[in-house]
Amino acid sequence: MLFLYGLLLTSSFILVHCETKSSPKLELVAIFNHQVTGVSVHPTSSRIFVSFPRWAEDSTVSVAEVFSKDTIGPYPPHSNWNSWRNAQKDKLDSSKYFVCVQSIVVFEDSLYVLDPAAPAFGPIIKGGPKLVEIDLTTNQTKRTILFDEDVAPQGSYLNDVRFSPDGTYAYITDSGATGAIVVVDLKTEKAWRVLHGHPSTQRDTTVIVKYNGQPLHQIDGRGVEFSADGIALSIDGSTLYWQAIQGKTLYSIPTSHLHSCDSNKQLSARVAIVGENGPADGLWISRKQPNLLYVSSIQDDSIRVRDLQKNTYEVLLTDKRLSWPDTFSEDEQGYIYVTASHIPASAMFNKQASKQLRTDLWKFKPSINMEETKNAQSRKEEETL
Repeated sequence: MLFLYGLLLTSSFILVHCETKSSPKLELVAIFNHQVTGVSVHPTSSRIFVSFPRWAEDSTVSVAEVFSKDTIGPYPPHSNWNSWRNAQKDKLDSSKYFVCVQSIVVFEDSLYVLDPAAPAFGPIIKGGPKLVEIDLTTNQTKRTILFDEDVAPQGSYLNDVRFSPDGTYAYITDSGATGAIVVVDLKTEKAWRVLHGHPSTQRDTTVIVKYNGQPLHQIDGRGVEFSADGIALSIDGSTLYWQAIQGKTLYSIPTSHLHSCDSNKQLSARVAIVGENGPADGLWISRKQPNLLYVSSIQDDSIRVRDLQKNTYEVLLTDKRLSWPDTFSEDEQGYIYVTASHIPASAMFNKQASKQLRTDLWKFKPSINMEETKNAQSRKEEETL
């Protein structure tokens, strides 16, 4: 089966591969039998972790470590964390199992697992929303931060998370019915919602998300309706960026204003419009190139790059194999990893689709020449001035 799938991938490459000579080379890292969303790579050890949300399928694994192109193992190993099954929800303690993991992020020597606990985007399983920290040295759970209904109310869907460089704060997007940013004080484990209902965190109803040029509809007729989703943090931790999937605008705010008890009205004045990305999912600021924001452009299977210093925006690569590029991560060598979650082909949007969906993990190394070219252009502009 893997050979046949590889043959199909090769055929797809011949027919629809769209990289130019200047585009980075896309390399296959792993193939999965389930719908993947999150990926995170430990920078120094290069250990790779992925997550599988319970959307259409009651996946047998929520969080896994990747060992090879076709081999994964439940993570953490030898534990019950991956033993949740929807049919047993009334018998299991949802605080001690991965219910519906959307995002995973390595920070320092821990893997943080973000669980919105809302299988199939349905009602939240009581007591399930949480942020779980796992020690990557011992593979043991260090702590679980539970979110009550004030932080994760019914209708919410905690989506992605970033951490301040000093390890004091976590910032989480809520892409649910009423978008928001959740701030977590990792020292006290206190969490609070900010920009709840603010236009910057809501879906833009004037935007219709398309795929292959056609509006993308769920099987019940609704379109793509996700609020604040993609999130990125400047390398120095001073500025937070986010946007809605059903949206086009990238927003930012100085993180210092999120740490106080400012009201939404006060915070509203601090929110800035960075520019228009179009509908997008994952965001990533590279440690190697801290002025560059990588954007997963979901409508055209492409990766785009915004230069945050010059505020330019351009296509880096386009490839049909990146069906719905989702989440980014980065290793010590500068490779950018991205999951292709194949959302348009999933049972949520396709009546003929199987609940089990083949998905992929890819990586690419941004061209050094691209950065050199940008630097050369910058020097030329300075000389002209």
